[in-house]
Order: sequence, then C-alpha cells, then structure tokens
Amino acid sequence: MICVVLICCFARKKSSSRTKHNMKRLFSDASGINIPIYTYKEIEKATNGFSEKQRLGTGAFGTVYAGKLHTNSWVAIKRIKHRDTDCIEQVVNEIKLISSVSHPNLVRLLGCSMENGEQILVYEFMPNGTLCQHLQRERGDGLPWPVRLTIATETAQAIAHLHSAIDPPIYHRDIKSSNILLDYNFKSKVADFGLSRLGKTETSHISTAPQGTPGYLDPQYHQNFHLSDKSDVYSFGVVLIEIITALKVIDFSRPPNEANLASIATDRISKGRLDEIIDPILNPSSNDPWTLSSIHNVAELAFRCLAFHRDMRPTMMEVAMELEQIKLSRWVLGEEINCEGASLEASPCSSSSNLSEQPLSKGINKNGGVQNRNGLFML
Repeated sequence: MICVVLICCFARKKSSSRTKHNMKRLFSDASGINIPIYTYKEIEKATNGFSEKQRLGTGAFGTVYAGKLHTNSWVAIKRIKHRDTDCIEQVVNEIKLISSVSHPNLVRLLGCSMENGEQILVYEFMPNGTLCQHLQRERGDGLPWPVRLTIATETAQAIAHLHSAIDPPIYHRDIKSSNILLDYNFKSKVADFGLSRLGKTETSHISTAPQGTPGYLDPQYHQNFHLSDKSDVYSFGVVLIEIITALKVIDFSRPPNEANLASIATDRISKGRLDEIIDPILNPSSNDPWTLSSIHNVAELAFRCLAFHRDMRPTMMEVAMELEQIKLSRWVLGEEINCEGASLEASPCSSSSNLSEQPLSKGINKNGGVQNRNGLFML
C-alpha cells in the first residue's frame, strides 16, 4: 500500500514537472523569450489560498490578489475567472503582448501558472492602486493637479510607445482609469493588455467586433467595427476628462442627457463652461494662474481626442508631446520665482516632472505591510 502511495506521489511530481517544462517551452515559442513559470502550489501559498483579505480587485476577466512569492517581494496575481478556449487565447495573447514590449510606464509581467485548469498571471505589484480609485476618493482625499498631470503625461507616453515604437503597432482597446496603476511614488503604469490587438501596418484600421468598457468606447469604432490607434486616443480623452473632473464615466444618477461623462465634457468645453465641472478639490484660483490655464489646456486637448471622426483626433504621440509642453509651461510662466528662494527639493513649487520621484505613497506601512482597498494592512 505504501509503495502505491509513493508511486502516485512520484508520478504526480513528475507530471507537474513535465507540465511546467511544457508550459515554459510553449511560452518561449509564443513570445520569443523565457518567462518564469510558477506551480499552482506556489501561487496558492503566495495568496494564502486566494484569501479574500488579499484581494485587490475584480475585473471582467479575473480577480487580482496581492501575494508574496519565494523572493519575499510583493506581486500582483491575476486569476482568470473563465476557462474556455477563448479565455486561453486571451491569456496567451496577454502574455505575448506584455512580453514583447518594454517601457517604464507599462506594467511588467513577472511570470504565469497554467496548472489545475487555472490560468494565472503574475505582475509587478503597484501599491497605490488605480488612478480611478484616487479620483473617486476610494483611496485618499484626491490627487493634486501636478500629480494628475504627470500621471496623464506618463500614460500618454506609454500608449504612444505601443502605437509608434513597435512594428506592428499595438492597440490597447481598453484604456481607462482603472487600468492605470500607480507605484510607490505614484508613477503610472498601463495595465490589462487582455483586449489588445496587433495593428496592421499596411492599413489604417482592422475590423473587429467592438470590445472595451462603456463610457470609454470610441463611437466610430462601435458604429463601423473599424479599430485604429485613434480608438485608444478617444478612450484616453475620456481619462483626461476624469482627471480634470473626478466624475464617474457613466453615472445614471445624473440627468439622462448627462449620464455619459464625455457628453457632459464636450458640451461644457464647447460652451466655455468648463469651470462648472472642474474637481472642486483642485480649487484653481486667480492666485494660481498656471493651474487654471493648464487645466483648460488639457481640457481643450481632451476635446480634440473626443472628436467623433477619428481623422479629427490627434495621434497619441502628439497628445504625449502636448501634455509634456503643458507641464513645462509651469516654468515658462515663472512659477519658480514664486517659490521665493526656497530650495527646489523642499519647495511645493517643485517641478511636476519630479513628482514621480517623490515618496508620496501611503499604501505601505513602516513594516512593509500592504494596504488593501479597505485601508487595511496585510502583513
């Protein structure tokens, strides 16, 4: 009897080892590089059995948990909820795409696990959650304008990289504030490549059934199924409006004609009434001309991103460059003079371009615990 048990244990261990080897070979062939393959047991241990206390959030395709692997560092573990053929293709697509690109503002894939009928992806951990959580005051009391502008600029640069620095280009298809993650220093990283599509270089668009998130979806893409880089531009335009207003993208508690944030924004901007919807916490006053002028400049850029006809929208490269210029305009206006000789390092007038280097995080306690969505620390 003992021999039978030992043989079964050996066979199971050998099967697990073979599965891990086959997975490594499969993804090496698919992506062109080797990525770490974790066993289901390692993932289960890292998440304390997928503990609810370590759940960071749930999306359309799965649930994300905080976990610690053998390196003793925090990671984000995405457990895919569906297990059909389409889902497997989705996971392989996400792995191939993330493995093929590298940019400081794109989330890094650290490994995966495909045992026991599970599809699990391991990402770098982003302790400050999502941009959406901060705008909706689910985390903290709201971000100051220079931080928001820096996040917008970094995000635009990441999307521009996907569109312009890769051949063929990659269209994200699900740009939204909940897919913009923030690290220890509030540096932004674009996540969730699950819906991404490789673009065609010989044509300006590809035909595919519309996928994405209501409120962010390019209306022209929804109408004619023609996906292009300008579809991401439209979605990013909605994110810019969120950054300015901190309003929900879809909110049925608002009047019917104002349930959609993009509709509200285009109406107010076109009528010169943007100030009515600016997030009150930003409090742009006459004593702070740069904040007010830069908010209006970003709103005007967002307005162009939200144009119905894609040909009227700027490219993401143009968007990124314009946001960078808006940031730099702070110094053109001589704001550093208002610092009255205070050191750059200590001054509240420090350049917004340096904000990503400052330790703004409140998501990690002194013992290294992780603060979850309910404000509780997980040690």
